[in-house]
Amino acid sequence: MFPIHSDESSKSPEPAGCVQCKSDQSLDFNFVFAFQPIVDLSTRSIFAHEALVRGPNGESAFSVLSQVTDTNRYTFDQACRVNAIRGAAALGMKELLSINFLPSAVYRPEACIRSTFNAAKLYNFPIEQIIFEVTEGEQVLDRPHLVNIFKEYRRFGFRTAIDDFGAGYAGLNLLSEYQPDIIKIDMDLIRNIDTSKPKQAIVHGIVSICDALNVRVLAEGIETKDERDFLRNAGIDLMQGYLFCKPALQAIGVIEPTSWA
Repeated sequence: MFPIHSDESSKSPEPAGCVQCKSDQSLDFNFVFAFQPIVDLSTRSIFAHEALVRGPNGESAFSVLSQVTDTNRYTFDQACRVNAIRGAAALGMKELLSINFLPSAVYRPEACIRSTFNAAKLYNFPIEQIIFEVTEGEQVLDRPHLVNIFKEYRRFGFRTAIDDFGAGYAGLNLLSEYQPDIIKIDMDLIRNIDTSKPKQAIVHGIVSICDALNVRVLAEGIETKDERDFLRNAGIDLMQGYLFCKPALQAIGVIEPTSWA
């Protein structure tokens, strides 16, 4: 699957991340995952679970991410993939698993994905059940690099998602170059959308564009039934937020029955 060239003289110097890949570097901090359900209103079922990093005792994601540096970024990204898959398998997760990744930690997609394949095989978790999405707040300065990563991951059999659509880098230019399986609308556009005409117009536009491109739309950060009802009437079935279930620390979240109606 990964061709090896015997002509050493023709090789270009390996990126720093490739060197880290071959090292025994380990992280000097610990973390766990909380899993938040993504629901499908059309079937009243759980569609997927997003793996959200937390401190060992449930501390915030910031407490963990603030310890990520240029030196340990690759190791952290790889550990996230392996630990998320291991945790999902241990919980008996049958739905899709959404894993955030750091584009700046992926140097060569075909090489950096090996630990993911190994973990999926070791823990008997189908790769077709994995969604890779760009982590919230990650600054992508090299859009062609991100597009290449996404295309390679799709070729390997993974699903892909663009997070925070409508904020920062995740805009129309990126969507014109690559059409993922799922677009996750930025939660700032979702907040109080039932009373905001500008937000309603923008979301209707996103839904129309994604329908034409055969991309599923997911609304995240839903906290009220009024937000849910507007989005459902706008044609969005995939939703995520506290209205349905808060992230469950090292557990499968249970949907609040009254959140469906």
